[in-house]
Amino acid sequence: MQRKIYNPIQKDYVTFLEMSHETEGQYTLIEVDLAVGGGVGLHYHKTYNEHFKCTEGILGVEVEGKIYHLQVGEEITAQMGQRHRFFNPTSQRCSFLCTLSPGNRNFEMMLQIGYGIARNGWTDKKGVPKNKLHLGYLVRLGDTWLTGWRRVFHFFINFWNQKAIKKGIDKELQEFVEY
Repeated sequence: MQRKIYNPIQKDYVTFLEMSHETEGQYTLIEVDLAVGGGVGLHYHKTYNEHFKCTEGILGVEVEGKIYHLQVGEEITAQMGQRHRFFNPTSQRCSFLCTLSPGNRNFEMMLQIGYGIARNGWTDKKGVPKNKLHLGYLVRLGDTWLTGWRRVFHFFINFWNQKAIKKGIDKELQEFVEY
């Protein structure tokens, strides 16, 4: 299995250090090399905690409205249900460890599929899948829930996810999953 994957749109690398099947479901551990300007928008998860530890540069993390700028060695956890995001606030790349607990196989697959879609040119210039069925499937697969006014999109995301599964698109996207 390819442990390190690259997203040519976001210019990020993710390395799977320990996958959920290797930890008996206790956790998933990845390393993220985050490009300048990289990051994700505000969201939350219902099925796992997300722990961030800065290993290089400065990592911005927002948890429940409070922004932290983690230096090397500093860490913070977004508990299940807590609104959070991470971002690179500097003009230098940064790296961090991200631990999901419990481990989450679907999150691992979401990264593999999302980065595969980007490599195939199936996303827009911001990295959002052009195919709405892909988008719905990926968002649900990763247990990602939007916050604020963006919550209105949950209806569509759920619809697109159900349609993707009904049409077998979820099976087609498995080509990007190595384990």
